[in-house]
Amino acid sequence: MCADTPEYKDTLNLPKTGFPMRAGLPKREPGWLERWERIGIYDRLRETAEGRPPFILHDGPPYANGNLHIGHALNKVLKDFIVRSQQMLGRDARYVPGWDCHGLPIEWKIEQRYREKGRNKDEVDVVDFRQECRRFAEGWVDIQRKEFQRLGVTGNWPEPYLTMDFHAERVIAEEFQTFLMNGTLYQGSKPVMWSPVEKTALAEAEVEYHDHKSHTIWVPFRIVSGGDAPMPAGEDDDYAGADQALLASDLQGAKVVIWTTTPWTIPSNKAVAYNPEISYGLYEVTGRPEECWARIGDRYLLADSLAEEVLGKARLQDGMWRRLRGVTAQELSTMTLAHPFRGLDGAEGFWDYDVPMIDGDHVTDEAGTGFVHTAPSHGQEDYDCFVARNWLDRMTHNVGEAGEFLSHVPVFAGLEIITAKGKEGKANTAVIDKLVEAGGLLARGRMTHSYPHSWRSKAPVIYRNTPQWFAAIDRPVGDGQDTHGTTIRERALTSIDELVTWTPRTGRNRLYSMIEARPDWVLSRQRAWGVPLTCFTRKGALPTDPDFLLRDPAVNARINEAFETEGADAWYKPGAKARFLGADYDPEEWEQVFDILDVWFDSGSTHAFVLRDRADGAPDGIADLYLEGTDQHRGWFHSSMLQACGTKGRAPYRGVLTHGFTLDEKGNKMSKSLGNTIVPEEVVKQYGADILRLWVAQTDYTADQRIGPEILKGVADSYRRLRNTMRYLLGAVAYYDPAERVVPAEMPELERYILHRLAELDHAVRKGYAEYDFQGVFQQLFNFCTVELSAFYFDIRKDALYCDGDTARRRAARTVMDILFHRLTTWLAPVLVFTMEEVWLERFPGEDSSVHLQDIPETPADWLDEPLAAKWAQVRRARRVVTAALEVQRSEKVIGASLEAAPVVHVRDSEMLAALREVAFEDVCITSDIMLTGDPLPTEAFRMPEIEGVGVVFEKAEGQKCQRCWKILPDVGQHAHPATCKRCSAALG
Repeated sequence: MCADTPEYKDTLNLPKTGFPMRAGLPKREPGWLERWERIGIYDRLRETAEGRPPFILHDGPPYANGNLHIGHALNKVLKDFIVRSQQMLGRDARYVPGWDCHGLPIEWKIEQRYREKGRNKDEVDVVDFRQECRRFAEGWVDIQRKEFQRLGVTGNWPEPYLTMDFHAERVIAEEFQTFLMNGTLYQGSKPVMWSPVEKTALAEAEVEYHDHKSHTIWVPFRIVSGGDAPMPAGEDDDYAGADQALLASDLQGAKVVIWTTTPWTIPSNKAVAYNPEISYGLYEVTGRPEECWARIGDRYLLADSLAEEVLGKARLQDGMWRRLRGVTAQELSTMTLAHPFRGLDGAEGFWDYDVPMIDGDHVTDEAGTGFVHTAPSHGQEDYDCFVARNWLDRMTHNVGEAGEFLSHVPVFAGLEIITAKGKEGKANTAVIDKLVEAGGLLARGRMTHSYPHSWRSKAPVIYRNTPQWFAAIDRPVGDGQDTHGTTIRERALTSIDELVTWTPRTGRNRLYSMIEARPDWVLSRQRAWGVPLTCFTRKGALPTDPDFLLRDPAVNARINEAFETEGADAWYKPGAKARFLGADYDPEEWEQVFDILDVWFDSGSTHAFVLRDRADGAPDGIADLYLEGTDQHRGWFHSSMLQACGTKGRAPYRGVLTHGFTLDEKGNKMSKSLGNTIVPEEVVKQYGADILRLWVAQTDYTADQRIGPEILKGVADSYRRLRNTMRYLLGAVAYYDPAERVVPAEMPELERYILHRLAELDHAVRKGYAEYDFQGVFQQLFNFCTVELSAFYFDIRKDALYCDGDTARRRAARTVMDILFHRLTTWLAPVLVFTMEEVWLERFPGEDSSVHLQDIPETPADWLDEPLAAKWAQVRRARRVVTAALEVQRSEKVIGASLEAAPVVHVRDSEMLAALREVAFEDVCITSDIMLTGDPLPTEAFRMPEIEGVGVVFEKAEGQKCQRCWKILPDVGQHAHPATCKRCSAALG
């Protein structure tokens, strides 16, 4: 565009910047991190933000036991986007990072170390053991802190919260004591999900579901009595009016068939359930193949809709069985069955008890037999049926903590259900073999289905009856905070619907359905590293006795004071029981509970010791936002909701944002075995943290995201294009003096149009950041930079910026460039924290300078000009036709540059034509001249189908080429400075 001759080259106002096109982020980013720490940028923001409305994003604590994975990076970068954008929107956006430090994974690591050295954990002093766990967690906190900071995440890193801090342990104990005192805590013996590998109870949040291949068995239970109720008239015409003795005899000796995928629970069977709404029939075997456990004459009770399938599993084909009659619910209700192991040799009568038939709504005829084997010690619905009948004295205790049959169980004692390595033990096959031996099997098979596994060990879990401590979620909370409900469940459901905003909305449905259907919360774990259940039980008392639990505020206070100064280790020190009970209670009359709290109770309590207690917490103890992955609907979102509803009567958050999981480029789950994992540290080493942050900004985090080498290359390309825009902008505003500033009313239309677009973008950016739509914000800004600035405004104004003298047009353009600089750097700073700092310091160097100390500038409302925007939409449409026509000439080598052209533009619409005549259209099209006409479009005119009524006839520009600006004009050479046009000669003075 501009001359390269020696006499004029140095007269041009060319861009001046030292901003490199090659970013070198991996090497340079650590320097900015050191600089931010040196100038104390986070603390300075707190000082300057004093008095502003606070915005509190409460950090969900990651677990302190390993290096970061890509999901951690996504999570923390999203949080950083929010904290930084809210700060720059005028809030006091505090961010206190935290860590979850207690629990089984850390304890397990220490135990592994012991095993490797041949040591026995049980022989180690519990306080010493806990101290080793503490040191392990401290080491990983330091490692993860550095990894998070390397991603450019801002926050109060010197003073994070840790669930193992003494004050935190004190508050966790206090929060537990609130449940103790308000009547929701109770001890119960009921089936809970139990990990035989980790030897502890698990909460719903600690369980995930994976495909598992299970044994399936069909087991007949012989009817030993009952079934003699009269047949209702019309029930079965073949039997109407038949002799009642005959009716009783056709059921005596018949068998009720159950189906189960857990053969190991058969030794603990205590009932068989049916549903009165299901149609049942009595089926007789009339023939059989050689290999079949059924015998001719055997009679089976089955759901009619499932009978054919079940008998087929027993290898009985059509014609080998017949339906004798229907069986009523009244008949079923009177039946008593024999356990399939009744009379088993070597069992010493262990299973010689009667098995009742019970009705249950949970029984369906969608699969199985229509009858459900009921072992109340090993299933929630089974347990509920026994609770409803007050039959808890019939519960069994046949399975130990390692998932093994206990010594009192005949035949199967010592056999494991799940081994210590998480594999299937011998219990299932042993039970099946013994059923075959006892004639108690009709059919067997295998099936793959979704089955619960421990979130940490990845091993299958079992339901096991064991004494545990629970928080009752349907018991009235005796605390008088009944604004949102009287029970924990009521309060939680009310909070979900009335007090919390969900992003995306589907999060509401997920948590609501989980809490609506969940059982009581299992609070206790049989481990050592954590906060103990700080309570005492009266020796000899039953859990149902009113004085079973010690509820004394003075005792609680002594415990809490000790925890504040010594941590939870105080509970385990010699003499702790007497110390805490004090002089008012005899230690011999009370038992000290040594179970530890579920770690989800720890993290669920963070609202109290972080939001409520810290000076940089939330004024009302309620966070503006919790942000985690979708798995936390059963984890932290869930436990925090239950915990806070039990202690403060409502949810501890006003908003919840969830993101999906991170997959590889093909949409597969990342796995070390597949070699498709993306490690944040490696991405940062290769590209820099800003590229990883930009990947986060470009993804729809509400769904699962993909990442991989090709995707990262695309992100890096987008970054380069954006960096090029910022580099040009820096060059354009070099040495800009505020004295040059031009008010909008005195600007050319093009500059006022750009201001209009800035006003629109300002609204979109603020709205997008407020709604956490980072993908939308970045897409709009990226398109604006690459399409509207680089390919439109910058391209048009290069000529005025480089070649004009001190003209109003050039001053207006520089004014707009300065405005663009401040808007773009602050709009993009929450995302590209390092790059925007580099851009800012290139223009405003200084020890105390930082873009992150700035707010997003307020945008005057009068910049919006819809009529002007409509006019320029017409101008840009016409420009597209002209530039496309010139590209044809360039590709055909007719011209080398657009300044060689002076096209004739035919415009059918008079309004568009008038608009083009008002805006120096030749400058807009970057041609030396242009002719606008309303004459009809000639046949040879270039047109674009999508833009009707505009045609371009190519003409070459007439005149000579100005050696300074390269425009071809008739007046070149007629002015004081040789070979220049009038404008350039004037600029030269």
